[in-house]
Order: sequence, then structure tokens, then C-alpha cells
Amino acid sequence: MYVLFKDRAEAGHMLAEHLRGGAHADTVVLALPRGGVPVGFEIATALGAELDVMPVRKIGVPGHKELAMGAIASGGALYVERDTMRAMGVSQAQYDAVLAQERVELARRETLYRGDRPAAQVESRTVLLVDDGMATGASMKAAVLALRTRRPQRIVAAVPVAPAGVEADFEGIVDAVVCIAQPSLFFSVGQYYEDFGETTDADVRELLHRAWAREPRAPH
Repeated sequence: MYVLFKDRAEAGHMLAEHLRGGAHADTVVLALPRGGVPVGFEIATALGAELDVMPVRKIGVPGHKELAMGAIASGGALYVERDTMRAMGVSQAQYDAVLAQERVELARRETLYRGDRPAAQVESRTVLLVDDGMATGASMKAAVLALRTRRPQRIVAAVPVAPAGVEADFEGIVDAVVCIAQPSLFFSVGQYYEDFGETTDADVRELLHRAWAREPRAPH
């Protein structure tokens, strides 16, 4: 195992150092729950930026749920990996069934994490879209699709680790990609963490409330 980070908090702290030059007073950190939130919390803390969640759900292949055949994001954005569906022999009916389940879970999480609090305003701002790593990139692409409708000035995809060539994969999709490591031999995000234990809903809520209590919301 090729370990790069002790845990998500350390990864976020390290990633923040790579982001300092591109952060501005109007920067907002949007973390993909659940694993991206501990990373995003450290970045927002280090940069003095606002933190919010960008709810996204992977649409996993039946029987291989970690393999994404697409993703959905808050706001109705949908990204589909048709090549993966074909390669894995997934029918449209199977896809639709998983999609319906994930839409329910997405709505549940958005209500649970944010409650009545409105989403962070991102129009004309620099957005750091953060996760704990990328494998297929499906979740990040769905998040970007949803985010574009909210008219940010700039979108930066920021992850601690991703497969080699991730910049080319996201060319024309985001304004920049910031990634600490891009191993050529990549199997899963978790292999690069010493501790990749599950981030729970309670963890997400605690970190968000800590960030919201510390930082005033940006003026609109």
C-alpha cells in the first residue's frame, strides 16, 4: 500500500497549502459529502473561507456499487457514464432503479446536513470543489454540472489524490484542477490513506456546524 496521508484531516491541511495562491476573499469551499467534508473543513479553516456542502451521490453499478456509472448532484444535475453501463451490461431498468434510490438518499442528506440553512451563495465567486480523492471523477463532474447553473466566477476541483492525467480529463469542465498526487497505478482512493474510515452523517454535521459558528456568512 502506497500511503500518502494519515487521514482526511491531514490531506486537507496539505491540500490547503497548494490552494493558498489561488484563494481570494470571495472564495467558498464546497465539499462533497461525506468524505470530502473533513478535507474541506481543513481547507476552509486554513484559508479563512466559507464552507458548505455540495451533496452528490454516485450511481453505482449493481453488485459493484463502488464502480460509478454516473452521479447526481443537488439541483438536479445528472452525469451518466454510458460506456461503463455498456461494459458492465447494465440495463436501463437497472440504472433507473439505482437512480431512484440515490435521488431519495440525496434529498435526505441535503436536509440532514443543512436543515433550513440556505445554500452558500456562489454567484461571481471562486469555488473550491473539494473531495477526499477522485477515481472515475463521476461525482465531481455531476457536482460541476450542478454548480455551473449557480454562475460562479471560477471553479477549482481540489482533491488530495487522483489518477494520472486528471487535468486532461477535466479540461474544459473546470477552470483548474489542484491535486497533490497523481499515481500512475491507481486502484482506489482509500489505498493512499492510513486511516480511511467512514465519515458519518454525524461527523459531517459537526464539522459544518463548527465552521458555520466560526465564520460569518459572506455578504451578498
